[in-house]
Amino acid sequence: MHASLDILKNIKFSVLDLVPVAQGNSALNSFHNSLELAKHVESLGFERFWISEHHNMENIVSSATSILIGYVAQGTSQIRVGSGGIMLPNHAPLVVAEQFGTLATLYPRRIDLGLGRAPGTDQETAAALRRNRQESPQDFPNNVQELQKYLSEENKNASVRAIPGEGLNIPLYLLGSSTFSAQLAATLGLNYAFASHFAPAYLHQALQIYKENFKASNQQNKAYAIACVNVIAADTDEEAERMATTLKQFALGIIRGVRKPIPAPVASMDNIWNEAEKHAIQQMMHYTFIGSENTIRESLSRFAEETQVDEIMVVSHIHNHEERLRSYEILSRLFN
Repeated sequence: MHASLDILKNIKFSVLDLVPVAQGNSALNSFHNSLELAKHVESLGFERFWISEHHNMENIVSSATSILIGYVAQGTSQIRVGSGGIMLPNHAPLVVAEQFGTLATLYPRRIDLGLGRAPGTDQETAAALRRNRQESPQDFPNNVQELQKYLSEENKNASVRAIPGEGLNIPLYLLGSSTFSAQLAATLGLNYAFASHFAPAYLHQALQIYKENFKASNQQNKAYAIACVNVIAADTDEEAERMATTLKQFALGIIRGVRKPIPAPVASMDNIWNEAEKHAIQQMMHYTFIGSENTIRESLSRFAEETQVDEIMVVSHIHNHEERLRSYEILSRLFN
């Protein structure tokens, strides 16, 4: 157990926030809660606080991602703040370079740029965002490299420049839920973050591909891997299991295509989901850690040993804001 305990003390812990809307709350409540959460986890020693881009959802209000990153960065002082991620196919690389160049100028050495290639929404909304532009598999790698060019010092003599942005060395992270971005991150010598909190199937394969194929780059000389997981911590296992019914209902909404604000916990899921839905959610939530401090320490230590990741990023869909703050406080004891 001592070896397991030590492994968590040698790993960085971070937070992914989708800026969820809990039942009975408004978008403004959610923005305020996210900032309060960021301040809270900063005081607890978490490494970074990322916000993810989603669109056309009643239960997630992180659509204007770069604006919210600025809001959180202004309200905090040390914690790194960034995107987990910006869905690059939704944006012109030049605009992303300018936005994050502006953020990195306002908040030096604190801004991360995580990039994804999913739409962050349904196909119809994706078409509205992308104006029905047809994409090929090579578009994402090309867009990443175009973005790198705008952020580089070498671009200062080009006819199209990102000002501010140029030469600011904003660290890039590629996000993925399959092996595609793992290979690309390795080839380009970038950091890599895997979305095991909702797509666990390829985690080990993707990490292996990334580490084995990593090529040193201007950004860094060795591989750096993050795995994102769900954590719901409470004083007792029973309390955490009760709180986790919110996450299960949220996941059920994804399966059913329903995007209502995240619901309060329930005593039992039995009358809410059917067996097929229950099985699908258990698969989706394979890397979900629910329980008291000791329960989570044991299971998360095993996860860290199996994956050998450099950092664990945590997302927590908890209905009650105070309980969400408390969950991160309990989690922080594992690495402090």
